[in-house]
Amino acid sequence: MADDLINDQNAGIERLLEIMRRLRDPETGCPWDIEQDFDTIAPYTIEEAYEVADAIARRDWAELEGELGDLLLQSVYHTAMGEEQGLFSFQSVVRTISDKMVARHPHVFGDANRDKSAEQQTADWEAIKAAERAGKAQKGALDGVAVGLPALLRAYKLQKRAARVGFDWPDAGDVIAKIAEEAAELVEARDALSQQEVEEEFGDLMFVMANLGRHLKVEPEAALRAANAKFIRRFEGVEAKLHDAGKTPADSNLTEMDALWDAVKRDERIGKP
Repeated sequence: MADDLINDQNAGIERLLEIMRRLRDPETGCPWDIEQDFDTIAPYTIEEAYEVADAIARRDWAELEGELGDLLLQSVYHTAMGEEQGLFSFQSVVRTISDKMVARHPHVFGDANRDKSAEQQTADWEAIKAAERAGKAQKGALDGVAVGLPALLRAYKLQKRAARVGFDWPDAGDVIAKIAEEAAELVEARDALSQQEVEEEFGDLMFVMANLGRHLKVEPEAALRAANAKFIRRFEGVEAKLHDAGKTPADSNLTEMDALWDAVKRDERIGKP
């Protein structure tokens, strides 16, 4: 019967759950899958989430379908291990998130007023989340910001939390002034202080840059991903122009590549391939 389920392409999530059970079976499963635990699978979960974001950024919808499947597999993997240890199950996880979404949308699933701006709905959402944190004995304003987040994204979220209780600069101009101050301190550290102190000042500068993004309504992790993609695109353009000249970057120099970089930027502005 289990084999019928595994081979039934129309069986949906139950098929995937059974596949995972078979993979994790201590006697007949896959040795690699049997050895895994929450800690060893967590890095794959993070990686798959980024691959989903990458497919979206590239507008590759066919690949997104596959990446979403890979991400779903991560949830199935963790819930299978949770079930084995008597912690939770796939169904309890589904029930928990369903209950949470209903509770956080009283204007859709309850009798709350839907006639609100997006900003007011966001404020209501945050108030509900704050109540949930209080119920979990998370008393501090910064409690619950996941430690495992990418550092830049975590800085952004920490600053959002602090701003909600009034610990914030009034406007972006104040943040820009702080950036100038931190940059000056970094230069001083580079010239006179230890490597550890240089790293500390560099971290301070990045932290304030993340705060500037918040004031400008720019999510810094997304902005940096876009900047990375732009750098790759333009550097590949430089490599292509060098190739047309029968050269590689190793055969070139900074002056030539910088000029080609400017040429690639001009080509982008006029839409030249």
